[in-house]
Amino acid sequence: MKFGPNVRVCIAGLLTAVSLAACSGTSDPAGTDSSAKSGGLEKTTLNIGVSPVPSSAPVFIADKRGFFKEEGLTIKTEIIQAPQEVMPKIKNGAMDVFKGSYVSLLNIQDSGAEKIKILSDTLQGAPGIAGVVVPKDSKLQTPKDLKGKTIGVNSLNNLGTLSVSAHLQVNGLTPQDVKFVAIPFQNQIPALKSGQVDAAWLVEPFLSAAQQSGSRLLVDTNTGPTDALPIDGWATTEEWVTKHPNTAAAFQRAVAKAQRLAATDRAALAEVVPLYTQTPKEAVMTMAMGTFPTSLNPARIQRVADLMSEFGYLKTKVDVKAMVVTGSGQ
Repeated sequence: MKFGPNVRVCIAGLLTAVSLAACSGTSDPAGTDSSAKSGGLEKTTLNIGVSPVPSSAPVFIADKRGFFKEEGLTIKTEIIQAPQEVMPKIKNGAMDVFKGSYVSLLNIQDSGAEKIKILSDTLQGAPGIAGVVVPKDSKLQTPKDLKGKTIGVNSLNNLGTLSVSAHLQVNGLTPQDVKFVAIPFQNQIPALKSGQVDAAWLVEPFLSAAQQSGSRLLVDTNTGPTDALPIDGWATTEEWVTKHPNTAAAFQRAVAKAQRLAATDRAALAEVVPLYTQTPKEAVMTMAMGTFPTSLNPARIQRVADLMSEFGYLKTKVDVKAMVVTGSGQ
């Protein structure tokens, strides 16, 4: 879905969010308001890694609506781009819970860098939230025309390359038929205009910004072979869950409540997304967005692992069911 005058403000807000070192959640220090309800919790203050996109909203809804406080938890949030970038904090316990694309989480699991445990599903893809764009006057008219071309993605061997590869395959091409180049989302529109890349894979709100600045959608990468593909989730490490089982369960219960609101009430999303992205409330109300699952279904997420195996992203077969922490709110 397109939105006009808010797009530039929206992107500026995202860039501002990326530059933040950290942002606070609940203002109460650990052990004050929550101490009476913290019985059984191994830890009452959590540092949570969030990304500056709408799918982080459930954590902020849970904080604003008091769901964490009800569980005896205080949260602090830190902006991250991908969990791989903060692995030292994850390993030493300085970051308790983090959000990542399932491609990132499964790559970490497969690499052996950490044993990942998934606490909550966050976002499932829907048409209109991501796609490959080309200049309006480009000679590229179909996905088959991408053969031999350069495609900008925000990072390599991640969600963008995987979803584009699936669409290349159904059009008789392979990932080797194109060249993927890593370019941050905010730099892809200039790269497209300058001819640095022939096409660019973008997500909202960058996708709408590109179309409004003269680009044309060539492939919607949340249709066909990637329709309703799970996008990202909240995770931690196996060691952390072992040390903090009650805290993990409390986090799940709080986020599950918020997830149900995010799934049914766009106004609840619009209330919090501007807090950590400075995206205008009006833009949040109208922009294309995926769906927020209200259950943690390993079979659904397994689809991502199977697609990654198909395209050689994983060295071994990953069993998502073994990664999921169930029975505590979802």
